[in-house]
Amino acid sequence: MTTENDIALVKKQETGLVLARFDEEVAYEIGSAIRARALAEGLSLVVDIRTWDRQLFFSATAGTSADNTEWVRRKINSVRRYQKASYRLVLERGEGVFPPQSGADPADFVMAGGGFPIRVTGAGIVGAVTVSGLPGRDDHGVVVDALCDHLGLDKKIFALPKQ
Repeated sequence: MTTENDIALVKKQETGLVLARFDEEVAYEIGSAIRARALAEGLSLVVDIRTWDRQLFFSATAGTSADNTEWVRRKINSVRRYQKASYRLVLERGEGVFPPQSGADPADFVMAGGGFPIRVTGAGIVGAVTVSGLPGRDDHGVVVDALCDHLGLDKKIFALPKQ
């Protein structure tokens, strides 16, 4: 699969994985599902789910560190600023930091997979689900899988192919 195909699929994820509502209960359900998967599969993950003004869910499993939380913060900032999945930024621009002329300070922004916009019907993008601990494409996949499960959608339709 080409990068262009991956970008098109991530755009499909962004527009197709839309919540009817988003509140503390929904954040807890999605976050708890990600944490349960991490524990069942022995994954070291930090999970953060938030609206732009407050954190609604946070979890860190064994093997994570403060670095993972810092990566989450930077991914969230990138999702908020660019209004797209942080992995789409990677596909479009390459992994790493934004060029200096973007004004996106590397201390606060990063191009790395795992941040995904929370889109609500009738409201648009209101926050982000963000994961750190695996390679970026896999972090992204964990979030997409959890959103598909929550929405009752077939993960195969939205999953990026294995590399």
